[in-house]
Amino acid sequence: MTAQAARYLYLARHGQATADESELTADGRRQAELLGDRLRGVPLTRIWHGPLPRAAQTAALVAGRLDGVPLRESELAGDYVPYVPGRAELPAEAADALLDRVARFPAADREQGPALARAALARFTGPVPGDEPRHELVVTHAFLVSWLLRAALDAPEWRWLGLNQGNAALTVIRYAPGRPSSVLVANDMAHLPAELRWTGFPPELRA
Repeated sequence: MTAQAARYLYLARHGQATADESELTADGRRQAELLGDRLRGVPLTRIWHGPLPRAAQTAALVAGRLDGVPLRESELAGDYVPYVPGRAELPAEAADALLDRVARFPAADREQGPALARAALARFTGPVPGDEPRHELVVTHAFLVSWLLRAALDAPEWRWLGLNQGNAALTVIRYAPGRPSSVLVANDMAHLPAELRWTGFPPELRA
């Protein structure tokens, strides 16, 4: 039987972006640097990031605060709709609002996203071969963090909807052989000062 070890998956949404999403704001750059400081001492083997500038720039700034952790771009860490629910899956009182939200995204994101989401689960989750635990960071977007978080909790596939992620917030999931996945922290912003927390959240959801 092939030996397996635990995987520690660190998930972070990109830092705050400009209105056109072409780059990070000054606050977003600072958020990314502070996330990098938070991760010093973690034995990361690599940093994955999505192809869009706001994720790539965040990953580069995080890597700049660490010691030689390689960067790898992956479309699996991109920004897409991970799952399109049917009305029958949803709570009746929320179905209209949730379906309306999904319908607002481009058709390509809705059509291509589910296959990418399934591939992301296969690539980024679960125990790893060998005897040594693996620590990986994925710098991505709110939807993928929500998708992987709901999967770790064995929640229904539609439940990625309604989960929000702060810019440069940290989620850590442990996948150990023979055990259910464990969410160690979720949407953790302890590394950010008060003025840099909760960006990326609708105003009514900010603590």
